[in-house]
Amino acid sequence: MTKTLLIAGAAGGLGQQLVAAALAAGHNVLAADLEPPVVAMSSGHDARLRVRALDVTSGDSARAAVQWAVDEFGGLDVLINSVGRRPVGSIEDMPDEAFRASMDVNFFGVVNMVRAALSVMRAQRSGHIVNVSTIGGRRAQPGLAAYQSAKWALGGFTEILAREVQPLGVRATLVEPGGIRTPWAATPIPMPELHDEYDTTVGTFVRTYNENPDVQRGDPLKMAQVILRVVTEPNPPVRLLLGSDAAWLAPLIAHARAAEDAVWRDVSLSTDLDGLGDFAHTPVARLVRP
Repeated sequence: MTKTLLIAGAAGGLGQQLVAAALAAGHNVLAADLEPPVVAMSSGHDARLRVRALDVTSGDSARAAVQWAVDEFGGLDVLINSVGRRPVGSIEDMPDEAFRASMDVNFFGVVNMVRAALSVMRAQRSGHIVNVSTIGGRRAQPGLAAYQSAKWALGGFTEILAREVQPLGVRATLVEPGGIRTPWAATPIPMPELHDEYDTTVGTFVRTYNENPDVQRGDPLKMAQVILRVVTEPNPPVRLLLGSDAAWLAPLIAHARAAEDAVWRDVSLSTDLDGLGDFAHTPVARLVRP
């Protein structure tokens, strides 16, 4: 079945592969990025492809892009947010504008696109929103506070979104790739200006990343094909790990967090008001259980 996809962040990397894979699968594609993406088209794709500029940090630009999908193809079946900005530096040393720009693109840019698309998908009672994050959205890597903090926020946002829109026939999925072999990811990270005290944390991360090409092991075309499969599933995942590195890291991160919670559990329980029973047996617990 032919779908109409709006892909934000289509100029390169995974977004570019998503455009190619969607066209090859016979879908209508609206490819958008800060600069109009250059898309290599094979014969027969011209009628199913539209390209335009999009500034995800602007609500007006986001709404115009969604309206463009409706005007060109009559609706919007799939929104894929594949935008990204990755500043590197210590929390103390990173310039204010770089930290805020990361949040604006990686988090609020996605929020703008989702809010714009929901007016169409809600009316249709159908649609699928895919937010591309990273396994870094579960990690805590020195040097990537601005990037990973935005991705942590995006994870929570997408889980809440999925619960809000599921009764409307709309689905939401957070894609969490590990390292991807794209030109953007493969570009060496410049060593940021740091206080000397951060060399053993942030500096070590930058050197390790630049010296170890195995951190970019994911195939962006394979990932694009999986994402296109997911948007056809009747019961898609809310979170989807991509890559053996992501699949390896996720349970280790969850286990470490659960282990620390267990060590401090008695302290946590000690802070309730006196005389209350076990929270697990309350009506509220039944309401908030995941």
